[in-house]
Amino acid sequence: MDQRARIYVAGHTGMVGAAVVRRLRSAGYDNLLLRTRAELDLIDQAAVRDFMAGHRPAYVVDCAARVGGIKANMSFPAEFLYENLQIQNNLIWSAKEAGVETFLFLGSSCIYPRGCPQPMREEYFMTGRPEATNEAYAYAKIAGMKLCEYIHSEFDRNFVSCMPTNIYGEGDNFDPETSHVIPALLRRMHEAREAGASEVVIWGTGDSRREFLHVDDLADAVVWMLGHHRGKQFLNVGTGEDISIRELAERIRRLVGFEGALVLDASKPDGMPRKALDVSALHAAGWRHLIGFEEGLRRTYDWYLAHVARTAVLM
Repeated sequence: MDQRARIYVAGHTGMVGAAVVRRLRSAGYDNLLLRTRAELDLIDQAAVRDFMAGHRPAYVVDCAARVGGIKANMSFPAEFLYENLQIQNNLIWSAKEAGVETFLFLGSSCIYPRGCPQPMREEYFMTGRPEATNEAYAYAKIAGMKLCEYIHSEFDRNFVSCMPTNIYGEGDNFDPETSHVIPALLRRMHEAREAGASEVVIWGTGDSRREFLHVDDLADAVVWMLGHHRGKQFLNVGTGEDISIRELAERIRRLVGFEGALVLDASKPDGMPRKALDVSALHAAGWRHLIGFEEGLRRTYDWYLAHVARTAVLM
């Protein structure tokens, strides 16, 4: 990419968007368009259209979405579907109309069918229904990916998608009601240790397996794709390694120093039994992750201690 090119990162205040901005700046890309939600409401079609037409970025990275864990997805499916459809449709179509050269849409591994063969290859996309606990979010992401694919084919524009696995890292959401599994367990075990609690309850059987990618690795993959990927076929982005929720909880317990019991509540949903990505296509194209899981967990916990735990104490 031309380092002078104008690049719009949608959702730059979120964990992923902030990491993408850090990575772009570290690579010398300083002509960045950044707008907070207060400055540009991505659900407002006219506002997004006017922004794209007025600034005409060469590249757009869509990191903007309403996200959350199993509890949030199950509690607010209508909001997850509506808001994500509105955000991505406004961004994708306005970018097409404004002549954007490359648009990169970030999907989610939840688009794969619940009974998908493992590890999940790109060709398994749309071969069955997604997992029920995050179905609304999955359908929104599927629509965004297909819209980019159709624009690529019909208008010969480089509108492409990537399929990240579960993301964690500095800047994650640690809210007890809406967080994903890693920040949720880090916070609950830290607070249990501080309170001297005897146990921490974990949703599900602990047998389901998940793959995790540090947000800085995802940001590196995003910048790599902006400069290298030109095919309409989306690419899985992950590590190719997964872990059970039970083992994840044990690792977090050791990291945090919580000495109480871990109680698995099998009456709560596990979600998809396993979600491991086949990343052979991305490896063959030339990109691999760099941050090991233990290092990534430590960095995430350190960030939590510095930015969330301290704030909670002061409040």
